Amino acid sequence: MKLSIVTTLYQSEAFIEEFYQQSKAAAQRLAADDFEIIFVNDGSPDESLNIAKTLAEHDPHVLLIDLSRNFGHHRAMMTGLSFSRGEKVFLIDSDLEESPEWLITFDQAHADDEVDVVYGVQGNRRGSWFERVTGQLFYRLFRAATGVAQPDNILTCRLMSRRYVDALLEHRERELNIGGLWIITGFKQRHIEVEKPRLRTTTYSLSAKFAQFVNAITSFSNLPLVAVFYARLLITVIAPAYSALLVVRYFSYGEPPDGYTSLIVSIWFFSGLITLFLGIQGIYVAKIFSEVTQGPYTIVRAVYQGAERKAEED
Repeated sequence: MKLSIVTTLYQSEAFIEEFYQQSKAAAQRLAADDFEIIFVNDGSPDESLNIAKTLAEHDPHVLLIDLSRNFGHHRAMMTGLSFSRGEKVFLIDSDLEESPEWLITFDQAHADDEVDVVYGVQGNRRGSWFERVTGQLFYRLFRAATGVAQPDNILTCRLMSRRYVDALLEHRERELNIGGLWIITGFKQRHIEVEKPRLRTTTYSLSAKFAQFVNAITSFSNLPLVAVFYARLLITVIAPAYSALLVVRYFSYGEPPDGYTSLIVSIWFFSGLITLFLGIQGIYVAKIFSEVTQGPYTIVRAVYQGAERKAEED
């Protein structure tokens, strides 16, 4: 098979039909009739599953993977990639903020530069000022903490070779950050600057974004643990030095140490610091627990595909 288009569904009912039509048109230009469109329903609470089921029943090019619950965007994407069969794989979000027509542009760059991956980045990040500022801060902190050269404003949309996808699927982390995996998998990659054709309200809450940030840092770096060590070392050096200073002041100038207020503030400060350190260590312990238990990556409840395709595979 020449081409696989892979996307995930979560609160996507308003976009599926148009996404399907645009994707099919782009795929036919590129691969004639030798393509597949893979939808992964990530426990969507709306009618996304039923709409995609109808498409799968009427079009043998459509394959629908229905997960047993919501496992998260990144795991759903990896599951869709594991079902793909194409020599080239086009991964894209289904909300039409990324245009399926980019497939043609990406394929031209893929062929011209003989690269394994062509992916999109936003020239100018859209959204509110808060989203733009925090987005820039995320990428800078991520690069500084992990050493992974993930570009600013990277998008899901990417055209990948079969060998790259197979290598990407070798990563089996339970607590994954797919943006970092895209980069560390290696191979020759090229980005193309694009502009999103529309702006949709994100389904990621602020707490979910913060959780993604923490997961991204702790998935690719031990820097927080190293920082805890150096902070503790600094406190170990400063505390005796400050105690010695107080003793010198008392015997030299008769100045007693500050009273109750400074004592309480110190207790609160160091108690908070200790709790923070324990929390950072707890995050890493939780990741170790998740990896050791080897729970299922995702659980597929059902696979829907057209009758013609079933007959071919049987």
